[in-house]
Amino acid sequence: MKKFFAILLCVMMMFSLAACSGQNGEAKSSDGTAGDKSASENSSDPTEQSGGVSDEPTGTAGGKTLVVYFSATGNTETVAGYIADATGGELFELVPAEPYTSDDLDWTERDSRVSREHDDESLRAVELTNAVPDNWDEYDTVFIGYPIWWGIAAWPVDTFISSNDFTGKTVIPFCTSSSSGLGESGELLRDAAGTGEWLEGQRFQSRVSEEEVKEWVSGLEL
Repeated sequence: MKKFFAILLCVMMMFSLAACSGQNGEAKSSDGTAGDKSASENSSDPTEQSGGVSDEPTGTAGGKTLVVYFSATGNTETVAGYIADATGGELFELVPAEPYTSDDLDWTERDSRVSREHDDESLRAVELTNAVPDNWDEYDTVFIGYPIWWGIAAWPVDTFISSNDFTGKTVIPFCTSSSSGLGESGELLRDAAGTGEWLEGQRFQSRVSEEEVKEWVSGLEL
């Protein structure tokens, strides 16, 4: 009987030693390969760090606005300035290589420059000192301003239209006039451009207030 109990005690001691050995192995593993796994989970993916691949846009257009204008007497320039202030946009003046003088602009004189250009369309291809704005592709929204000449946009604007691609841009025409309305000037420019999303334009009195212009811009919800 004593011999039986001695054998049973030996067996129990053997099981106890085996269990302790297994626990010590698991504890060592938690400081070794398991610890390496934890480190790899906390490390950053190279593509998420600076200089890596990202799905974020790199910033080309960024919603920038350009306010283009031709101003014969300064009225359109004033409105363009109001629009630039209201939108945070940049100004781009269309300047004829041969500037118009006050005599050139006298439409009541049949031999004045504008009268001759009106009568002969071949003379309306007015050369500009610069027809293509710098970084043109960066602008999403383009305002185009001009005085009304004989019911249409002053033709120096035509040179700007034919010199640029309006694909992907929102274009808003505006004009200044003491009496004439916008008429078909915006539609004619849109047809000449052939591309772009053209919104309905706006005609302003020659002495429109800044508040009126800003109210119009706000209503566009750009």
